[in-house]
Amino acid sequence: MSVELPSSVEVVNVGLGLLADAVRAQGRPVVQVDWRIPAGGDPHTVAMLRRLFGPRAAEVDAANAEVVRRLDEGVPMLVGVEPASSALPGLGERTVLHCGPPIAWEEMCDPLRRSVRAAVVVEGWADTPAEAGTLLERGEVRLEPANHHCVVVPMATAIGPSSPLQVVDNTVGSTRAFSPINQGPGEAPWFGMDSPAAIARLRMVRDVAGPVLAAVVRSAGPIDLAALAGQGVQMGDDVHVRVQATTNLLIRQLLPHIAAVEGPCRVETARFLAQNHLFFLNLAMAAARSLTEWASQVQGASVVTSMARNGTTFGIRLAGRDEWFVDAAPPIGHALYHSGYGPEVGAPDIGDSAVLELVGLGGAAAAGSPSVAAFLGGTMADALAATEAMDRICAGRSSRIRLPFSGMRGTPLGVDVRRVVELGITPHITTGILHSSAGSGQVGAGVAEAPLGPFRAALAALDEDG
Repeated sequence: MSVELPSSVEVVNVGLGLLADAVRAQGRPVVQVDWRIPAGGDPHTVAMLRRLFGPRAAEVDAANAEVVRRLDEGVPMLVGVEPASSALPGLGERTVLHCGPPIAWEEMCDPLRRSVRAAVVVEGWADTPAEAGTLLERGEVRLEPANHHCVVVPMATAIGPSSPLQVVDNTVGSTRAFSPINQGPGEAPWFGMDSPAAIARLRMVRDVAGPVLAAVVRSAGPIDLAALAGQGVQMGDDVHVRVQATTNLLIRQLLPHIAAVEGPCRVETARFLAQNHLFFLNLAMAAARSLTEWASQVQGASVVTSMARNGTTFGIRLAGRDEWFVDAAPPIGHALYHSGYGPEVGAPDIGDSAVLELVGLGGAAAAGSPSVAAFLGGTMADALAATEAMDRICAGRSSRIRLPFSGMRGTPLGVDVRRVVELGITPHITTGILHSSAGSGQVGAGVAEAPLGPFRAALAALDEDG
């Protein structure tokens, strides 16, 4: 019998991508299926996944659906600005709040130590950063995670009782969250600096910008932050490393009220805002935290509702649970560095801003941001691949944060630890990079990949509940 060979070949390749590349190099169409052995083939982990995707799937999926609904339908509104001492009744007299999971002074990375020292000086507990360091070494200043007070702080930010906090209410879920006023670019403590200029910046934010913004927000009335974030994504923001468009939208809304404030502080605050393209970042974080606080009240879900790092450790918390699951803070890859700097001086990932990736922003919205694409290979196809990776590990999609370059589909929402562990894909976090030791501030920006360990630990804890 004669065998007639096909005149054309079309291939679907499952698994190893090199085979697809070889077919593609020969000019033939090929579809690559990114199949991976579940959980790397580890029998114990596969058994946990079998239970959570099998007999317990209905209860977990129902809880996840409620978590996603709360993340998607909450309405975060900026309602005020007030000192931390009055906004947080449980805050101790000599307490500094820091980013990420709990950590002792001895374990803090250099940028966070510098920021904490700057906060201690601004509070008046010490005259110099050196004196502040002595107080901290003696344990005379209490250190607590900001997240434990429903506060979120970006990068290496540390705040004391006198720091002004922006107050955000989720009016649907009756939850409240806070963030400090963004300190702006340049020489500032949130970039791991404790120089005289950095300390002066922190005082200016407290004594000048804080009171003016408190009056402005009172006059402007509640401001819908989710609506602004949705518009910002349409204009090229990921609302994490790039917030220029969203910041401009907000300042335009505040401008008439700033002009109505009397006194010289008005001009200094207006100048500060005009030079601060990152102003909306902290507000977006507080908005996200107000949503995750509501979502965290749901029991039995496999969706992450806290994700933060302190420069030493990376941690997550699941809905319905208080404990942190931690691992070492990851390095920041896919990075662009300022001239004269490179990976050898970059500190590990730091800050509470990863909460944005949990609500459909940041890495989840990479496909809508040409600026983020620059970190990921330089093309919008690279940015789309990052969003699609997030899509594979999320339980739903946003109905209000939509991607203009992807058919207006909603951004991925609700990171599911079952999917993370099954696929071995962790969240991509768009973030800045600080110098690891010199106190010279931000040296670049990039995309960090969360470590897998905390997700495995969270999965095991969820499995034990059954």
